[in-house]
Amino acid sequence: MDLPYTRIKGGVCAPRDFQGSAVSCGIKDPKSDRLDLCLIYSDRECRSAGMFTQNRVKAAPVRISQTHLRSEGVRAIITNSGNANACTGPNGMQDARNMTKEIARLLELKQRDVAVCSTGVIGLPMPMMRIEPQYEALAAGLDPKKGTDVAKAIITSDTHEKEVAISLKIGGKRIRIGGCAKGAGMINPNMATMLCYITTDANLSQTALEAATEEAVENTFNRITIDGDTSTNDSVIVLANGAAENKKIQPESKNCINFRHALQFVMNKLAKAIVRDGERVTKFIKLEVKGARSHNDAKKVAQAVANSSLVKASWNGEDPNWGRIIHAVGYSGASIREEFLNISYGSKLACEGGMQSKTNPEVLRNIVSKPEFSITVDLGLGEGEYQIYASDLSPEYVDFNRSEYAYWKQAKRDGLV
Repeated sequence: MDLPYTRIKGGVCAPRDFQGSAVSCGIKDPKSDRLDLCLIYSDRECRSAGMFTQNRVKAAPVRISQTHLRSEGVRAIITNSGNANACTGPNGMQDARNMTKEIARLLELKQRDVAVCSTGVIGLPMPMMRIEPQYEALAAGLDPKKGTDVAKAIITSDTHEKEVAISLKIGGKRIRIGGCAKGAGMINPNMATMLCYITTDANLSQTALEAATEEAVENTFNRITIDGDTSTNDSVIVLANGAAENKKIQPESKNCINFRHALQFVMNKLAKAIVRDGERVTKFIKLEVKGARSHNDAKKVAQAVANSSLVKASWNGEDPNWGRIIHAVGYSGASIREEFLNISYGSKLACEGGMQSKTNPEVLRNIVSKPEFSITVDLGLGEGEYQIYASDLSPEYVDFNRSEYAYWKQAKRDGLV
């Protein structure tokens, strides 16, 4: 998959005529100088597409961005980290609207041309008194070399920024696709506590862009899990400004197929990076289910196994406990026949025909002791397949997520609660 693409630097600002900017507001801590407010901007008009959380509780910025994306012409995204602006009522909605309004004014855009995203603690009012004074500096600081600053500004519990960019030829023109993402906890299929921004200078029809975005998200960000939780703020937004001046890519054309593969490549790199950087994880697992009666059955099994706390705990303990896997298969809701079930760690059978295999347990333990390994569940019933990327569950994860009380104390000092 790497061969058709050239890896380049620049992240979300790598495509032509995109710029980024990031500043520090002290959203969670007024004494901190970490970057926590950022802006992505296209010098040109864009086509845009997005996908958002399927949680029925949606943060204010999700609702605003969904509305603005209906215009199909979003060309700027403002994002803050440290506060999710979720479950904040009418005031939260107004704060999100004002963020888009002020950036639109500074960039001489229509308000609907600006999307807004937030990530952080749920339920706290936004400290707008620290955010609003930074708008002018944010707009003035736009620069095509600040992709990494944008990637840093959107992270919360991540240990590092996540960005990737590639170039490839489509229709005789070299196009670029760049992206950044954040996410480390509350990660589950149907997206998660994650944000992802993709930019491209490719020229696509709106229909082609929307279809490519939906397909790529389904095959990447909807196939990762860390802890089984789906949050209130998940957003994937793709902007395409056509600066490469290629012939417009139309749906189902060869050029469209090539673009879809490239977009999925970028999203897949970012999705895997999220799992590898999960909150206090020690294992990265590729879980493949095959031999199911249907694609949907394979998906049910994959999600049941990957989200089982008992299974994830065994991965953390480097225990090749296939019994925990088969019990999750059994309650997944998929059609199964126990006597047809095979479970493998790497290429080594752990369970054959629903019973213990003849593989030496030490061979299996050696496989799960590695930081990355694969597991295959073969139901032996049909052609249905599904693949998901997962992590273990560690005692440190529990300790890390025990309390967010410090943020509430700061909000009280700010007079917000």
